[in-house]
Order: sequence, then C-alpha cells, then structure tokens
Amino acid sequence: MNIEDFRNYCISKKAVTEHFPFDADTLVFKVLGKMFALASLKKWEEGNGFINLKCDVDYAQELRAEFNSVKPGYHMHKQQWNSVYIATGELSPKLITDLIDHSYAMVVKGLPKRLKNELL
Repeated sequence: MNIEDFRNYCISKKAVTEHFPFDADTLVFKVLGKMFALASLKKWEEGNGFINLKCDVDYAQELRAEFNSVKPGYHMHKQQWNSVYIATGELSPKLITDLIDHSYAMVVKGLPKRLKNELL
C-alpha cells in the first residue's frame, strides 16, 4: 500500500474528511469530526511510512505480539493506538485495510447516537 492507496481507502469511507490540523506534514482522517487515522507524509517520502490507527486494547496487544510492524502508537495513547509500519512489507494489504476498518469502526462506536444516525 502506498500513500495514495491509503488516502483513497480512507476518504472513500462514509462521512470521512481529511485535514492537516497539527502541521503541513501530518495527514489526518476523521469520521464526523473524530480522528481515526493519521500519517506523516515526510515519513512516507523517506520510505518509512506508517499510519496511526485506533484499536481495541486487547486486539492491539495481540497485533503487537504477532507482528514486528505493529507498535504502540507514535505520539498517541499507547494502549488505544497502534503505529502500523507499512514500508516493512510484513503486513498484507488486506490486513492493513482491515485495521483501517477496525479503527473507523472503533471511532464510530464511540460517537454519540445523534452522530451515528448521520451514517445510516
């Protein structure tokens, strides 16, 4: 997966917007105003691309134990976010999209009911 594939996959999800709220380097994807994925464009350009994704706490531990390419979230809450290193080639494109879907679902699950209804 390259950065364009990542962007296109995220932006294709319902009610997703993209932003640069922190700086001109950090691309952030939000669903109804809540962040579910982010990536440093500079890291991708350097060949060290990774994405930060929200994750269930237990599942995050399982992923980190199984894959060297999944680490506690860089500059994020270490229990609830993973940094998923794409450039290593260890993770299949299917697993990466599944992890993006999981992050999206985790954020949607935490939204107030009135906002969830907008996704119906």
